[in-house]
Amino acid sequence: MAAKSAWLLIYFLTAAWLAVENEYIALASTTLSLRLIHRFSDEAAKALKFSPSETNGSAGVSPWRKKSKDYYRVLLSNDFHRQKMKLGAHYQLLFPSQGSNTVSFGNDFGWLHYAWIDIGTPNVSFLVALDTGSDLLWVPCDCIQCAPLTSAYYSSLRPYMTTHGDNNDSLHAITVTWTHFPPFSKPISNSRCSLVYGASIMQDIDLNEYNPSDSSTSKHLSCSHQLCESGPNCKSPKQQCPYNIKYYTESTSSSGLLVEDMLNLASGSDNTSNTSVQAPVIIGCGMKQSGGYLDGVAPDGLLGLGLGEISVPSVLAKAGLVRNSFSMCFNEDGSGRIFFGDLGLATQQSTPFLPLDGTYKTYIVGVDACCIGNSCLKLTSFRALIDSGASFTFLPDEVYEKIVKEFDRHVNATRSSFEGYPWKYCYKSSSQELPKVPSVTLMFPLNNSFVVHNPVFIINGNQGVDGFCLAIQPTGEDIGTIGQNYMTGYRMVFDRENLKLAWSRSNCQDLGDSKTMSLTSPPDGAPSNPLPTTEQQSTPGGRAVSPAVAGRAPAKPSAASTQLISSRFCLLRLLPELLLLLNIISAFKANTGIF
Repeated sequence: MAAKSAWLLIYFLTAAWLAVENEYIALASTTLSLRLIHRFSDEAAKALKFSPSETNGSAGVSPWRKKSKDYYRVLLSNDFHRQKMKLGAHYQLLFPSQGSNTVSFGNDFGWLHYAWIDIGTPNVSFLVALDTGSDLLWVPCDCIQCAPLTSAYYSSLRPYMTTHGDNNDSLHAITVTWTHFPPFSKPISNSRCSLVYGASIMQDIDLNEYNPSDSSTSKHLSCSHQLCESGPNCKSPKQQCPYNIKYYTESTSSSGLLVEDMLNLASGSDNTSNTSVQAPVIIGCGMKQSGGYLDGVAPDGLLGLGLGEISVPSVLAKAGLVRNSFSMCFNEDGSGRIFFGDLGLATQQSTPFLPLDGTYKTYIVGVDACCIGNSCLKLTSFRALIDSGASFTFLPDEVYEKIVKEFDRHVNATRSSFEGYPWKYCYKSSSQELPKVPSVTLMFPLNNSFVVHNPVFIINGNQGVDGFCLAIQPTGEDIGTIGQNYMTGYRMVFDRENLKLAWSRSNCQDLGDSKTMSLTSPPDGAPSNPLPTTEQQSTPGGRAVSPAVAGRAPAKPSAASTQLISSRFCLLRLLPELLLLLNIISAFKANTGIF
């Protein structure tokens, strides 16, 4: 009986092997073919749901009209773009022409980080807030309703003075210092100076207003431009493109007209001679601001660093100037750095960006768990927006409640409240120094951890530290916000090229020398500065249509045929083992009498 079973098994295995062989031969004899369609053909236009009359930046001219001037212009523009992608980024790093330094002015300017940038020809300086939560670069311009721009309104822009010398008319030395300008330079060209002989010197820094007509390189952005979101609402394609952005903060907005002008940048390092670089970017001529923008936050403009095509990082990468990434560093003393093109260190930790509603619209990450001290809490996972334009950190309500209660359990201090401060969990300090507080850690996939450098806000009094508050607040939204305060002590890399956020501990002082920076390189053969593809812009649930469909009979085995070949040889390799197993079973049956 056992021998009969063995022969039956061999028979079935042989039949299965022959069936696979016949299927492979049948597939190999089949010729696969696909029709080649030019992406600018009428058929491709229909597949992409473009109407034949649609324009590509030129009113009334279709790029699908073969042999037209616009047809060849589109082809040439695409070739130039592909060439830039192949040749790689022109510069390793770029930063504002006045230096890579950034600064926080504390409460005077909303606890955000700011950088001086130069716009136009001749260039005009603006002190702009750095915001990863939005896309547009806007500055006060032809103002109808703007924040005050004179230094008299902002104590951080007014210096204090110390003198060294005797009480007579001879002055040995004068030292002028700005309260919130750690190593941070500002040209004197738009400053107001006065000298009181033998006693004091004052230099106030006024903020500027942009006037496009004063810049020889400024251009109006028309409603027909591909980056004009308000285009469908314009009365004429030639009309100047308006913009109106409403921000998350209640009643805070900026509106005006879009222009194109030069952003003055530098390549090199802060300590060496730099190469000047002018990059054309889209700028919002902010004629009317509201809400927080009239109350001390970003009075001189905002630099949007988001994923949108209109943002400065997107424009610089698409032009082939730098890799599609940038970094910001926030130091505890309020200083910092910003670099365009920075991919960070090989040793940094990272986590992928997550899509929102099927597309990568902004910098959202997924937090797996939150830990207080050595205690990692259950059910504390959440999604969070990484937003340097938010002063502080906000968490979904349920996660917030678990974290603050666990933090309170670990703190050896008395709960208290401080008038004017928004946080609920505050504590009195029994000494002039900050007591030991438990660490706050955010855990990301693959065991990547982000230890918050300073999770509390210190409240100082006349005699030292009066108390401190856990600097997080609840939000009624499903998505939290990791604000600038929780990024302190880190070099944050927004790697848009690989759609991930990366971080490494830093004092922000060792980033200026690009020669010593360990920048990662792309894989061999990969484009050096690829922008997110159509597939990257959508989740697997979405549907992407390729602009060109091409194919021919494969010269080498296809993926399907390769799998069949592997299956056939897999059966051949397993046949001896199966026969051995059959013999063991037969022997077992013979010895035990089981049939």
